[in-house]
Amino acid sequence: MLVSGQPNTHHTLDHHGLYNLNNVYWNLHTPALYEQALRAREGMLAHMGPLVVRTGHHTGRSANDKFVVEEEQSREHIWWGEVNRPIDEAHFDQVHHRLASYLQMKDVYVRDCFVGADPAYRMPVRVITEYAWHNLFARNLFIQPRPEELENLVPEFTVIDAPRFHAMPALDKTRSETFILVNFAKRLVLIGGTSYAGEIKKSLFTVMNYMMPFRGVLPMHCSANIGHDGKTALFFGLSGTGKTTLSADASRTLIGDDEHGWSNDGVFNFEGGCYAKMIRLSPSAEPEIYATTQRFGTVLENVTVESEDRRLNLDDDSLTENTRGAYHISAIPNASETGMGGHPTAILFLTCDAFGVLPPVARLTPEQAMYHFISGYTARVAGTEKGVTEPSPVFSACYGAPFMPLHPQKYAALLGQRLAEHGTSVWLVNTGWSGGPYGVGDRIKIPHTRAMVNAILDGKLDNVPTRTDPFFGLEIPESCPDVPSEILNPRNTWKDGAAYDTQARKLAGMFQKNFTKFADEVDERIKAVGPRAD
Repeated sequence: MLVSGQPNTHHTLDHHGLYNLNNVYWNLHTPALYEQALRAREGMLAHMGPLVVRTGHHTGRSANDKFVVEEEQSREHIWWGEVNRPIDEAHFDQVHHRLASYLQMKDVYVRDCFVGADPAYRMPVRVITEYAWHNLFARNLFIQPRPEELENLVPEFTVIDAPRFHAMPALDKTRSETFILVNFAKRLVLIGGTSYAGEIKKSLFTVMNYMMPFRGVLPMHCSANIGHDGKTALFFGLSGTGKTTLSADASRTLIGDDEHGWSNDGVFNFEGGCYAKMIRLSPSAEPEIYATTQRFGTVLENVTVESEDRRLNLDDDSLTENTRGAYHISAIPNASETGMGGHPTAILFLTCDAFGVLPPVARLTPEQAMYHFISGYTARVAGTEKGVTEPSPVFSACYGAPFMPLHPQKYAALLGQRLAEHGTSVWLVNTGWSGGPYGVGDRIKIPHTRAMVNAILDGKLDNVPTRTDPFFGLEIPESCPDVPSEILNPRNTWKDGAAYDTQARKLAGMFQKNFTKFADEVDERIKAVGPRAD
């Protein structure tokens, strides 16, 4: 075994079940990982320096191929069901042993790093990869130890990632040849059958979502930034709601764009990098993110490259709409150096309501905040997903259901506790349609949404008179700086008020139906503030 790079003092992989490996490359720096990836033809060098790779037929997460090992230590805590599918310990061990055999006499790349910017809560992890570019992905996305920290770093959780190794479903009790297996007792994640690097990131987010609540930390799938006044804001929202665009404000300091914890001391980023969508990225609309595509060290997944001059074509979706870029957060000029901030003064729940029902902005009570947090609502519209021709609701608990091992009420209770302790205001911001549903009404103008967001963050809506929405019980401001007051009440934007009422009852009923799956464990105060369909 040849050990290359910079191992720490605990550089054996034997206790991970890995033996008879060929070259083991420890903690290589970016140029060396480029060399390894290009030598193995894992990707190509594009104009201005990014490394461009292909992920094959898996161009996104394989949500249905993720399993959690059902074992004594964590069994009673896991929210078992469609999100957290059980697999027994014997089958996990079986896959682990065959995976270890597969890696014998092969090169592997080892990355020792941290998840969590706050030293009081950060978790040392190890990522062992078959591909050099997956190791570069981990180097970009997670927090790199200082040399003196690396010497004695002992991982609390390990990910073994081997895209070319496949499960045997009939034997291993997996759904397909692809697998993401999480074992909380052995503190080990196994990934195989997929080259999509996002599985590495999301598996460790899942781990943090399990472990942090036991330490009194609320794990959150959100972005976070800080204003010049030192006040922290959080932005929750599913894909297509504008979370990245609205939180990436050059006038504010970016803590992080995706995964955070809220402890007794404040907010901290789980990551040391960003994993942003690249499709149709605009240098004028998102200059900071666009600049990362012209930078050495960035990894671009499934982005098209012109064969002659190796220039990128960010508008080409021939491989997937889900083109991605992984880059270190230091590539963003206004990024925080510490990845930490104070307790948030404002939280924004972003939704793209394609039914045209929800107001563009509304203040939530703490109970309503917990209700909408558990619901995690947005809507798909035609053109955003193959086969979708009309609005359809999307509910993702805690705005990140696929990565939440515990019951959503556990996270909601922590949110409620934090809101009570710090008096944080919570707002629902609809970036979707007004004046009718998708295909009839118009999407709310981005300048108006930005004005509402700025008014929230500047405290200009705190004492504005409000009116109560009859279907959702939301407190709608009667005015907002730089926003026409007539668009604030969604019913007034429809030509037919009765048609709005029908649509509102329809959406309220969808909320009620979705919430039934949580009702057994949710506090009555939270259920009582849900929408009314009658």
